[in-house]
Amino acid sequence: MKYEHWVDSLNADLELRGYQRGTMLAYSRCVRKFLLHIRKAADKAGKRDAKRYLLHLVRDLEVGPAEHKMHAAALKFFFDVTLGRPEVSKEIPLPKVPRSLTDILSGTEVDSLLDAVEPLRPRMVVMTAYGAGVRIDEGCSLHIEDIDSKRMLIHIRRGKGNKDRYVMLPERLLHGLRAYWLVERPQGGYLFPGQTPGSHIAHETVREALRAAVIKCDLHKRVTPHTLRHCFATHMLEAGSNLRIVQALLGHASIRTTALYAKVSKALVARSRSPLDLLGTKEGEVLG
Repeated sequence: MKYEHWVDSLNADLELRGYQRGTMLAYSRCVRKFLLHIRKAADKAGKRDAKRYLLHLVRDLEVGPAEHKMHAAALKFFFDVTLGRPEVSKEIPLPKVPRSLTDILSGTEVDSLLDAVEPLRPRMVVMTAYGAGVRIDEGCSLHIEDIDSKRMLIHIRRGKGNKDRYVMLPERLLHGLRAYWLVERPQGGYLFPGQTPGSHIAHETVREALRAAVIKCDLHKRVTPHTLRHCFATHMLEAGSNLRIVQALLGHASIRTTALYAKVSKALVARSRSPLDLLGTKEGEVLG
């Protein structure tokens, strides 16, 4: 199709700038839909086409703020980098996405969920996502040599922002991975190989297995692979871990991003003391 070479150019630009595979897939999907909608050559499109398309998404298709923002970001990149038209890109507004509190599972719920995920391969990805706090794409694309059992670390290569980092390797996860190794004997370099030789397990395979486990456990909370990362961070903070340590483990560039997890922790709120209770006490002397 005529528009495919523009999508190929977009993907090349994203890859050269080190964008993650998930972002590349999302941006290419958004731009493909845009080009199909406007029915004209990409180099003939302008800011009116972009704004009309985004209004179509909001008014006619009633997409949510997050989906709207993804399409807008994809179009901004497409016009700015691929088409070399920054004057159009700067005219495309990015909507504000309201922040809502994420559903956090209790420790008991996580334990039950991990046992319910089937088959074994996606179960181990899910366990890694929670046990080490990694993103779904980071867990799926782990290589065998990334597991350092001597130092009890997992090497995350080219995470978000194209940065490497080390995360913890919990003993329970290590035992699970060893049992998994004896059964699966993964070949080709990836710890969790996919159906195609030389590929890793697909994100959607893990999501489908997790959805089935949520139904099996009769959970009435919204649970995605990323929810497990939220649970990891929240549970770490509730167990007394330092916010800076959690920031490093999650690979957040800003402490403000990590601090959002403190907002969803009811245990942290409950343990915090109001200054009203400190008035007239020795501890309250610091208040003057």
